[in-house]
Amino acid sequence: MATKIAPSILAANILNLYDDISKVVAAGAEVLHIDIMDGSFVPAITFGANVVEGLRKRCEATLDVHLMIAHPSNHIEAFANAGADIITVHYEAVVDSDKLAEISKKIRKLGVKSGISINPQTPVSEIRDIIKNFDLVLIMTVVAGLGGQKYIDSCTAKIAEVAEIARDVSHDLIIEVDGGVSADNIHVPANAGANLIVAGSAIFGADDIGAAFVELESKLS
Repeated sequence: MATKIAPSILAANILNLYDDISKVVAAGAEVLHIDIMDGSFVPAITFGANVVEGLRKRCEATLDVHLMIAHPSNHIEAFANAGADIITVHYEAVVDSDKLAEISKKIRKLGVKSGISINPQTPVSEIRDIIKNFDLVLIMTVVAGLGGQKYIDSCTAKIAEVAEIARDVSHDLIIEVDGGVSADNIHVPANAGANLIVAGSAIFGADDIGAAFVELESKLS
């Protein structure tokens, strides 16, 4: 599976959101990462299902919706109906393995790929037995909820661990990484086994958004 970059719209200019998104899509972005924060699970409050719905109407990119929210099961249908292609929930918001497996089943029944995310302090062992129930594992490489943080180097081993589990169970898993990725270090998660890498400030913080995306892609070749 070729490694792709998913620009995080959290870092885009909210007053020119669609313009910024159009630039990365024109530059070749196939996936857009959309962080949904509720002010409870994480301190910040960001987008709702209406933003996903608006993007779906105007954009053909894969919409990768990351629910950084408490009680994610209550909101899955809204985001699926809005046009999400991937819905990821946090292990830490649910914890119970049986409930997480049920959430994945619920997401898949709606025709959407299901993902599970773990924060930097959560070991891979907590989700080892349920990875097979998901299409994607998202490894946070910064503290969830804040943009512009530095990549946590110790998380690289977790990427490799998830990749090894996927190989052991012959699971064609999307291994996603989110946090602190730049042109200087994008090779680190990619070499560890990540095949979907979220980048926010490194793209949308640049003077030329499209060129910044292309530069990041060039580091993967």
